[in-house]
Amino acid sequence: MTVTAPDQKAFLLATPFFGGLSDGSLDLLMSMLVERRFEAGSTVVAEGEPGRSMFIVKSGRLAVSKLTNAGSIIPISHLEPGDFFGEMTLIEMQNRSATVIAEVPTVLYELTAKNLYACYKADIHAYVVVLQNINRELCRRLRRADDRFTTLQVGDDN
Repeated sequence: MTVTAPDQKAFLLATPFFGGLSDGSLDLLMSMLVERRFEAGSTVVAEGEPGRSMFIVKSGRLAVSKLTNAGSIIPISHLEPGDFFGEMTLIEMQNRSATVIAEVPTVLYELTAKNLYACYKADIHAYVVVLQNINRELCRRLRRADDRFTTLQVGDDN
């Protein structure tokens, strides 16, 4: 199925990453996105590798995991349409913090650090809104991690 620009715009505006952007700002960012397709079982990003881009899930389902020091794989979460990941490498310029694998055929929109910087130069307001959206999502994730940690600790106390 072909996705038209209005359909793509409506989809992106409904995601946490693009919320609050004006039409012009959204058009600018849309022009910077590159569509990437992954087959089921494909590794999108691997923990520890350098990363200079982030992804918005257009379709599909992905599994996020981390390796323990002992080499075990720990599942962290699943990502579905509208979710985004990889933003931490754009903010802290560190290697990938987790591995993300497509569980089914998946389509992603990729935004590179270079393009995000171009957004900063062209539309500072859009850049600030995007960073606020990223920070909001990182805070949500931290709260969920805190809740999981607390639940584990309470379980250990009983």
